[in-house]
Amino acid sequence: MSFSAIRFFILDMDGTFYLGEQLLPGAREFLQIISEQDKDFCFLTNNSSHSSTFYAQKLRKMGLRDFPSHKIITSSQATIFYLSQMNPHPRVYLLGTPELEIEFLQANFILVQKDPDFVVLGFDTGLTYQKINQACQFIRSGVPFFATHPDLNCPTEEGPVIDAGSFIKAIEASTDRSPKIFGKPYPEMIEYILQRTETKRGEVAIIGDRLYTDIAMGKKAGITTILVLTGETKEEDVKNSPWQPDFIFTSLEEINNHLK
Repeated sequence: MSFSAIRFFILDMDGTFYLGEQLLPGAREFLQIISEQDKDFCFLTNNSSHSSTFYAQKLRKMGLRDFPSHKIITSSQATIFYLSQMNPHPRVYLLGTPELEIEFLQANFILVQKDPDFVVLGFDTGLTYQKINQACQFIRSGVPFFATHPDLNCPTEEGPVIDAGSFIKAIEASTDRSPKIFGKPYPEMIEYILQRTETKRGEVAIIGDRLYTDIAMGKKAGITTILVLTGETKEEDVKNSPWQPDFIFTSLEEINNHLK
């Protein structure tokens, strides 16, 4: 696969495009180059505690002026899309942040405390015993169980913090039921992006810093995979991984040299 065939890039965010509050080397230039070459892109994040508007504002603060929120796709958006295919106006018991609640309400979902059609677990930074216990009761009674993404921890500048995947494990231990999950590394995320952007699979590549999420998802979905070494993964990690990327670059800066 050559770079010339790629018309659309799916970009991981933290560890790939920026680190903390700083753009990584080559990040701004990468967007300029693909724009000049009439290629397109989107950002992708598993974090369902924030909306695409939040991430767009974060990128604007880093110097990407007027960055549009529609260029950011979250696991919550994919979850909403798939659930709406099952039921256009479901009654949902949601474990999530106020931002996630707003996203579900804007999609014409009905958030309830009784008799839900679905239980949906997001990255709920305000999770309480009462909320998780109620979710378990619904799930035990047979209510379908879904989760936005499987990350055990969320990286922060202060270190990792507990994330939705750890909440999933607690619910599984209590109910002996596992959710359908939509975020990375599950290929439903790619299928959602392909449909939303009307892009052909053979023209798409994902760029990320994690073998077991970004690269694994790309492989499962049958798109080109590009690993950058600016985040979690080191070059020596690749040889022992079941997920082998199509390309490995030190950074977006090195990718830019191949795009020019």
